[in-house]
Amino acid sequence: MENIITTDEAIVGLYWARNEEAIRLTQEKYEKYLMKIAYSVLNDMQDSEESVNETYLKAWNSMPEQRPGILSTYLGKITRQYSIDIYRRRNRDKRKGSEYSVSLNELEECVSGGSTPDEELDVKILAETIESYLYSLKKDARIAFVMRYFYSDTLGEIAKSLGMTEAGVKSMLHRVRKGLGERLEQV
Repeated sequence: MENIITTDEAIVGLYWARNEEAIRLTQEKYEKYLMKIAYSVLNDMQDSEESVNETYLKAWNSMPEQRPGILSTYLGKITRQYSIDIYRRRNRDKRKGSEYSVSLNELEECVSGGSTPDEELDVKILAETIESYLYSLKKDARIAFVMRYFYSDTLGEIAKSLGMTEAGVKSMLHRVRKGLGERLEQV
């Protein structure tokens, strides 16, 4: 009888042992999750597959030095970053209508990307301010924010996950962005 290893700890152990079975098990367990992240940024199946494949390679190359506490979060972060890199590279001159570009446009009202060093906020202060603000929110608002602006989920997906209407999610996110904008103005 074949022993199927599916726990994250066991999969990470296989990476550390340099056992290629780790990649197969990662793909088996997390491909759908990683493809969702990549597709929400890229809005293109081929680019999404490229991003997910790069994630497996990065995981393979990075695990001997790092031992992720939560494998899904670790992989999701890698996939998101690769997807954003691919998005930027392929869309330098024009944006496609992906959820990523839509969510970026929504955030522009409270976080501007200044064009000169004098206009830009220090990245560390910005991150600390956003983190502090998010922790001050109710759980549903915090979850909706992360789903929308980290995972680029649609309003419909967020509404379904939180048991709300799309209009309710849209309104809540508007209030969260407005509050975040006000908090950032205080910095």
